Amino acid sequence: MRHTIFGPVLAATLCTSPALAMAASAGNDYPSEAIAEYVYACMKANGETRPVLSACACSIDVVASLLTYERYLTASTFLSMHQLHGEGADIFRNSPRSNASIQDLRRAQAEADVRCFKGN
Repeated sequence: MRHTIFGPVLAATLCTSPALAMAASAGNDYPSEAIAEYVYACMKANGETRPVLSACACSIDVVASLLTYERYLTASTFLSMHQLHGEGADIFRNSPRSNASIQDLRRAQAEADVRCFKGN
């Protein structure tokens, strides 16, 4: 099963208890909507079960502990731009800044996979 969720950010709302929402955003600068979008996309990619919800919530917490929201957003944007076709998109696919930013996100995601998806 593939645990990573790269690509365009999905617009979605995830309803959780206020305590869970506060715990997810504690200690990072990620807006609640970004956390919800990540968890929603993660669950769509990995299954919509309670254990996957827990693993996906854990995953965004790990990513947020390793990357500021600004760095996460930059990398996510570069990943989205990688999907564009044509000469104009080459700068996003081949720039050192784009590649370094995406590698940072992939390392954070890999660490999150190791910590959060052990038994899945």
